[in-house]
Amino acid sequence: MSLQEETFLKEIHKHQALIQRICHIYRDNAEDREDLFQEMIYQLWKSYPKFESRSKISSWMYRICLNTAIVTFRKPRLITTEIGSVPEPATETHDDSDREALYSAIRKLNDSEKAIITLYLDDVDNTEMASIIGISKNNLSVRLNRIKNKIRTLVNA
Repeated sequence: MSLQEETFLKEIHKHQALIQRICHIYRDNAEDREDLFQEMIYQLWKSYPKFESRSKISSWMYRICLNTAIVTFRKPRLITTEIGSVPEPATETHDDSDREALYSAIRKLNDSEKAIITLYLDDVDNTEMASIIGISKNNLSVRLNRIKNKIRTLVNA
């Protein structure tokens, strides 16, 4: 295994929760989440040689994963690589109805709202969030407040 492959796999393992969170927000069922997870890993691997370390790797991963979640449609395709073992998506071991109600509400948001709330839930600071999304920090704050209110309404409905 090359050094690049080894480094890539370490980053995937380190940020696996980030990828899974995006999958959970953008897909309704376990099979679709697993498909999306695999597609995200593939897109990250394909883009990894172009990563230039100008931003944090987690920010770069967010951009790739969010774009993949937004633009992919469920297509049957077989992808094989020689990069070693990639972690399997974790399965939930307990039923958390509050969390599922939150995810259900988030799934009803539009794609840009989902992207913003995903970053917010992962405790990304507003400056970095604005940079990832490509909007001003002030615009982000306004949109984030609107999204939170929209989620409250959806959860309480």
